[in-house]
Amino acid sequence: MLNSRTKYLQIAFNRSLLEVQAMISLLPPSEKIIIEAGTPFIKQYGVNGISSLKAWWSQKVGISSYIVADLKTMDRGGSEVRATAMAGASATTCLGLAPIETIDEFIKKCEASNIDSMIDMMNITFPFEILQKLKKLPNIVVLHRGVDENNNKSKKIPHEQINRIKGAYGNILISIAGGETIRDVTRTFFNNADIAVVWRSFYENPKETARLAEEFLKSAR
Repeated sequence: MLNSRTKYLQIAFNRSLLEVQAMISLLPPSEKIIIEAGTPFIKQYGVNGISSLKAWWSQKVGISSYIVADLKTMDRGGSEVRATAMAGASATTCLGLAPIETIDEFIKKCEASNIDSMIDMMNITFPFEILQKLKKLPNIVVLHRGVDENNNKSKKIPHEQINRIKGAYGNILISIAGGETIRDVTRTFFNNADIAVVWRSFYENPKETARLAEEFLKSAR
C-alpha cells in the first residue's frame, strides 16, 4: 500500500508490450514510481499485460511493486476488479460518472480483493457531490483534466480541490492527472497532492525514459 507521507510519480504506459518492457528496464528503481497500465494498453493486452508490468517492475525494484490498472469502469465494477486483482494490480480505477451503485460495488470489491480503489473525477466539476453519496470513501480520488482537454485553455487542472477534499475527508489520497510538464508536476505536489500522473512525454520519447523519470522525480520530494 502507499504511504501518505510520500509523494509518488505515476507513469502511464500505452505503447506496445515490447516497447513498454524496454522502457521499464530504463527506469530508476525508485519506490516513488507507480506503474500504470493505461486504458489503451489494457484494451490491447488485457490482464496478461497487467501481469507483465507487475513482473517487470517488481524485478526492477526488488519488491512487490505497485501497479495501477486504469480500467475507467462504468459498469460491472465487481467483475472487473476481480480480474485486475488476480492479474496483480495494486489499484484500479472507476469513473466518478458511473452510477453511484456501480461505484459503491467497485469500492466494496476493491476492499475485498485487497487492492486500492481509485475514483476518477474527470469531467466532474464538484467531486464532493459524488463523494458524499458513497457508502464508503475510495482510497484515492483522481482529479483529472482529460487528454483531449489539454488544448482548452479554460479547462484548468483542479488543484484547488485538493485541500478541500483532504480537509473534509482526512487521510484520503489525491492523484492529479492531466499535467505533463515539470512545472505541472511541481505545482501538483506544491498544492499537497500525493500522486502526479504523467504519460505523454514518455510515450513520445521512449528512449528518454531514464532522463525523464529522474527529472520528474526531483519534484517528488
